[in-house]
Amino acid sequence: MTALPTSTPSAPTTVLTRADWETQASAHAERANALTAGQRERSPSGKRHAVEDFLFDYYSTKPRHIRRWHPGLGVGLERADAHAGYRWFATDDNGVTRLDVAAFAADRGDTVAYIRRLLAATAGRRPVLGCFGMHEWAMVYQADETDRRHGLPLRLGRDGTDAVVESHDLVCTHFDAFRFFTPQAVPLNEHALTRETQPAMDQPGCLHATMDLFKWSMKLGPAVPGEVLLDCFELARDVRRVDMQASPYDVSSYGLDAIAVETPEGKREYALLQREFAQRAEPLRAQLIEICDAVLG
Repeated sequence: MTALPTSTPSAPTTVLTRADWETQASAHAERANALTAGQRERSPSGKRHAVEDFLFDYYSTKPRHIRRWHPGLGVGLERADAHAGYRWFATDDNGVTRLDVAAFAADRGDTVAYIRRLLAATAGRRPVLGCFGMHEWAMVYQADETDRRHGLPLRLGRDGTDAVVESHDLVCTHFDAFRFFTPQAVPLNEHALTRETQPAMDQPGCLHATMDLFKWSMKLGPAVPGEVLLDCFELARDVRRVDMQASPYDVSSYGLDAIAVETPEGKREYALLQREFAQRAEPLRAQLIEICDAVLG
């Protein structure tokens, strides 16, 4: 876990020499490039990948955004010309550049407070593992082919897909999945979700709530150390892969096997993966909460 400041966040508690922070920034860029290689290769040709490109489309981000390294709170950088020009960074009389937490909090305090409230509420709940990924199925329930969000065939066909939805209880707890349900599927869900109720409903077993850790790390911007940002992105990428494997879409063209959640075996596999993702997300969520506390404090 990346260390957070133990004294006032307005002054660096650790100062990295130029050689040290350049080494960290270079390692970060190398890891970011490896994680985004596929998307960068496809982008010039306009080709789309329903699994790998989702994080960039859905969260309106680009590879260059996660390639940019920040040291996080409480870390000063010697002779950091680039960072000196970034928003919310300041350079003191000794030539040490660091995040001006007071300036960042003044501009983004309301956002940070909301993120903190949502993450803490989510962390305080037990994982719910009984949804079996039906949110993706509800997004195509009784929909015409032209209304599908991804250009992939349905593994069970339209009638088979609708039958799976009708044979399951829809218990989605995440608004940003629920808002893409077809009109026919909305009344089938146990919860009538809204943006306002999101902090009261998000729970750590939800794949989309776990993916959103990447979104929150991006919104916290330079307050998040580069390692934490890439850990959140990598987790979100792994979650998205499972999200699509358990979906009604045929993902065999991507070399992926289906997780047949309409079967008892598929349900067991999906629930196991949900639990594993929740365990991976727990320390990352805790780190983001600590960062929010440091900014707000």
